Amino acid sequence: MTPFGARVRELRRQRGITLRRMAQDLHLSAPYLSSLEHGRRSRPKAGLVQQICAYFGLIWDDAEELGRLARLSHPRVVVDTAGLSPAQTELANLLAERIKTLPEETVAEALRLLKAPRKKRP
Repeated sequence: MTPFGARVRELRRQRGITLRRMAQDLHLSAPYLSSLEHGRRSRPKAGLVQQICAYFGLIWDDAEELGRLARLSHPRVVVDTAGLSPAQTELANLLAERIKTLPEETVAEALRLLKAPRKKRP
């Protein structure tokens, strides 16, 4: 499941809306909406994200956050390591190889490190 899909599912459940009902209301097929939630489709286009925000009545920070999650929800990520250092290339390859087996605590720590503000170089 993608971050976007998890958030949409959470919003549906909080409001007691079934996937089938939401799909009907948005004029989408239920299998398509399910595929978006589970990360079996490419990330949603901006127009659909806006439609979903309107559907749930999301404004300001909540709508911006859903858009951010949509941008981070590509189910098949490709990392181009051309021009990177050997260590960076190794990191990308090891992550691709082992991500499925990483414990959730390790994933959470990696996310914390990667989301931390970047230090400026002198």
